[in-house]
Amino acid sequence: MAIPARHRPLRGISAIAALLAIGAVGCSSVSDAVDSAKDGAKKVTRQRSVFSLDTGDCYNPNGKAEGTAYAVEIVPCDEAHQGQVVGEFTIDKDMKYPGDDGVSTIADNRCPVEAQKYAPDTWALPKGVALFYYTPTKESWATGDRSVSCTYTAEKGTFSGSMDTAKSLKPEQVTYLKGSNAVYEALWANQSEKDAVEDDLAGYKAQAKAVAAALDAHLKGLKGIEGTEVGKLRATLTKAAGSWKKAANAADADAFYLAYDPAFSGIDPNKSVAARKELGLATTVPADEAEVWAG
Repeated sequence: MAIPARHRPLRGISAIAALLAIGAVGCSSVSDAVDSAKDGAKKVTRQRSVFSLDTGDCYNPNGKAEGTAYAVEIVPCDEAHQGQVVGEFTIDKDMKYPGDDGVSTIADNRCPVEAQKYAPDTWALPKGVALFYYTPTKESWATGDRSVSCTYTAEKGTFSGSMDTAKSLKPEQVTYLKGSNAVYEALWANQSEKDAVEDDLAGYKAQAKAVAAALDAHLKGLKGIEGTEVGKLRATLTKAAGSWKKAANAADADAFYLAYDPAFSGIDPNKSVAARKELGLATTVPADEAEVWAG
């Protein structure tokens, strides 16, 4: 976010009044100009400061999606738009400004959690959207700004409709998604910065321990869900959990590698497609996830 600039919403309305006063000159061109001016006026009246965004707001950035923003154009969600606010949170007001990187790290950790409360099924997201966020700057922090707005934004083009799906989900769907999301969050949130296990065996083992714990919680939730395919998935994930536990307790890098291969392949998202179909959830594996497990 940045210190909001003052807006002058009457500018577009004044343009319409001036054009209507010269209606006798070139009717077609004047009509087109009036329509254009009306569109401009509508856009101006839809402007809202980034400081006052609310969860659920659908919007179009003024300019590029990334970068410092003062305001955005709020639009009805059934209109084409580039982004939607899917979660908000406030950073500790007593904290000193942690720097741009520090604020981004906080948002990186919190926004996925907040977004999944609003749109739990990440497989059902419009194609090409990614998680972004509006965060305080050093200047706005000094004025008391601590709010972070988490958004799903189209990296190219636009999309239509709201991502607010949490309220329409059945209890068994919520249970499944909560457990499944936690497994992959544990995997990526605990990823070592080292490429080789030999360079950070402790880090990789910590990741394996976190995934194993998330799988145990997921399996506990799946016990209460009926269905043939869900039962098959539960059996697959039970084996995977065993492999993750072996990896977490590996005595050396070689032992870790032996356990990691079946552990990682055991949580391949493609193996959950049939169970998702049975539960009435989205069944197309997101492209970025499909690429990871494709090797």
